[in-house]
Amino acid sequence: MSRTLSVLSDLVVQVSDIYAQRNDIARDEDWYLLKLQEELGELTAEYLKLSGRGRLKGATPAALRMALEDEAADVLAMLLLFARNNNIDLEAAVERKWLRHLPAKP
Repeated sequence: MSRTLSVLSDLVVQVSDIYAQRNDIARDEDWYLLKLQEELGELTAEYLKLSGRGRLKGATPAALRMALEDEAADVLAMLLLFARNNNIDLEAAVERKWLRHLPAKP
């Protein structure tokens, strides 16, 4: 993926706006977190199937893998939407929380 989080976030917002308009969805303050939780549940379900702990319902290994990837994309997209709605700069937060633990470059 060659896009920055900021550019990706802008594109995800556009898709979310289209989706909300087409489906008459009111995205209030808690919608973003609730939707993120829903998508995480769907990712978990696909992971359980792929790891042999969920009902396969006739799905092929390739279909299971694609479903896992799609649900991971949904989680990322919803996290970007949640962050934007809550004025969270994810790049800055990752720098502060995670990347500070990397060894200093000479």
